[in-house]
Amino acid sequence: MGSLAAVLLGIVQAVTEFLPVSSTAHLLLVGELLGESLGDDRFRAFVTIIQTGTTLAVVVYFREDLWRIAGAWLRGLRDGRPLGTADARLAWYIALGTLPAAILGKLLERRIESLGNGVIAFSLVFWGLVMAGAERWASHRRGLADVTARSALAIGLGQALALVPGTSRSGSTITTGMLLGFSREAAARFSFLLSVPIILGAGAYKLAKALPVLRGEPEWRNATLIGTAVSALAGYLVIGWLLRYLRTRTTYLFVAWRIALGVLVAILLWQGVLPAGDDGHAPAPPGVRAR
Repeated sequence: MGSLAAVLLGIVQAVTEFLPVSSTAHLLLVGELLGESLGDDRFRAFVTIIQTGTTLAVVVYFREDLWRIAGAWLRGLRDGRPLGTADARLAWYIALGTLPAAILGKLLERRIESLGNGVIAFSLVFWGLVMAGAERWASHRRGLADVTARSALAIGLGQALALVPGTSRSGSTITTGMLLGFSREAAARFSFLLSVPIILGAGAYKLAKALPVLRGEPEWRNATLIGTAVSALAGYLVIGWLLRYLRTRTTYLFVAWRIALGVLVAILLWQGVLPAGDDGHAPAPPGVRAR
């Protein structure tokens, strides 16, 4: 793994982590083009660790929102009014929406690891079609202030579906939000806020498992540091761009992107260019970080 490859993969990770198009599929394709495979434990560790860069990007971009929400939650507990303000309620809704992915991610980790790469092609196309339906028939009228316990839990279930590689966490949560009548920007903003607890928790867990793999691999460690830094910087820029884009534009671009990529992955699997991934190697690190 050279420096240029690390920079490229860091950019790919950042762009596809936040756009609703599946980072797993893109890292699989770009990795194979660069001669790397997720069957290589070092490359899988690299992919896992550079995702902490995009985690940092979310926390930094939404730092003011997170600080305000956390402060409102603590004041609500102190004053005996845990649901007394909109921000305090939002904190509880984020916690509620986190539960499905946290529970299922732990229970199904082994099963997710055994999924082949064929599921990536299916998930890309299937969720692309669901997103198109949400774009076409949803009202797009609700804002972030309209989040309720029921809608938070529903979007949290959408986040849990992203355990399946190729689904895309942002794709499933934004789509679920639109199906519930939220505007594209509100659905994306809640999706990002909802991601913070789960990606911090899952990221720390998988980071602890991935770091030992690169012990005694100085070139891989250097490449991982570069990829992580690039993914953090690029991720910050992508978040801002996506929120601005969704204020005035539809998600049909991402629908087309997903379907085209799904067809491409299926063709490459059929021709044997990509590994099937069902021989015991996971198509990506398990849990909520599988996109």
